[in-house]
Amino acid sequence: MDHIGSHMPKASAPPKKSRDTERGELMEYFLSKLNATRARDGLGPLSMGRLGRVFLGVPTKDLYYLKSICDDAAKRGNASSFSKKFWWEVNPKNHEGKSALQSKTAPTTHIKRNYHA
Repeated sequence: MDHIGSHMPKASAPPKKSRDTERGELMEYFLSKLNATRARDGLGPLSMGRLGRVFLGVPTKDLYYLKSICDDAAKRGNASSFSKKFWWEVNPKNHEGKSALQSKTAPTTHIKRNYHA
């Protein structure tokens, strides 16, 4: 008589859960584009951790927007235009005046209360 295990199909290990995310794929995309121009300029490659630090607090939907405007800059210019546009956009100093300007020009309404005694 055979053992019952010989009649059962061999159980393979369960497939590992993929840890790929859309944010990680975008980061890999930016790394490949940025490191190509950095190698040409004689700079060391960016790491995934450094890019993660740059993107800290940036929502994924904004990364898609950043990708589109950097790709558009690369189409209009040369290969280094992608990198220039990227670093300009991630610099918070370049965007400080926009929110301050909007708050200064926003109309303020004061409610006047008429109290009749």
